[in-house]
Amino acid sequence: MSNSADSPQGPARRVSRWPVQSLTAAVFALAGLIFVTSANTAKGTDIRTDSSLLKLSDLIQQRSENNAELDESTAAVRADIDALARRDDGSTRAEDAKLDALEKAAGTTELTGGAVSVTLNDAPPDATANPGYPEPQPNDLVIHQQDLQAVVNALWEGGARGIQVMDQRLISTSAVRCVGNTLILQGRVYSPPYKVTAVGDPGELKQALNRSTAIQNYQLYVKAYGLGWKVDEDDRVTLPGYSGTVDLHYAQPVD
Repeated sequence: MSNSADSPQGPARRVSRWPVQSLTAAVFALAGLIFVTSANTAKGTDIRTDSSLLKLSDLIQQRSENNAELDESTAAVRADIDALARRDDGSTRAEDAKLDALEKAAGTTELTGGAVSVTLNDAPPDATANPGYPEPQPNDLVIHQQDLQAVVNALWEGGARGIQVMDQRLISTSAVRCVGNTLILQGRVYSPPYKVTAVGDPGELKQALNRSTAIQNYQLYVKAYGLGWKVDEDDRVTLPGYSGTVDLHYAQPVD
């Protein structure tokens, strides 16, 4: 600390207070603007905890349930239309047989026969690596889109006459897509475990699963980290017919 005798001579420097006062006023003005904007946005509700604001996951689940109800309604109406068409049309037996064959190929009618079911599941929450394997990363412990696609593709190669994923029948325009750790199929959302059921010759279907290199790669993660894999054979299974819309929104039929 120094006294006045040790201080350098000359007029003392003056410090202006106007910049500080202006900055303070600007801060209060900005705070007021934020409060007004927040009040207009909330409109009298608690914007952090108000229960009327749905989470995105809740909205997705709600839309999925709505789509399921619409599918059921569509299926009922389609059944009524088909019954009326068969009663009133003037087609021959040969034409009816051709129509039935086309409907079966399109997947819009029930299909019964021997079947193989494959169930895939995420690893347990506390999963660790088995001896000889590196510690897992988060992506190593969940089912991915390519895993489901590998199962579906292998079953088609094995001669499946029809395939159902969860409770929906696949058709030519079906897309098996995953977002995060959920499956989105034809407008509906599913969580693991995922079940894929194929009607066909069980022996050939299982051989096709064993031949798939993508499934062989998946089996490594089953052994290393405990991902779920289960194959069941059934003597008689009935797959539902596809009941959703069959309109093409992007692709166009070839003449």
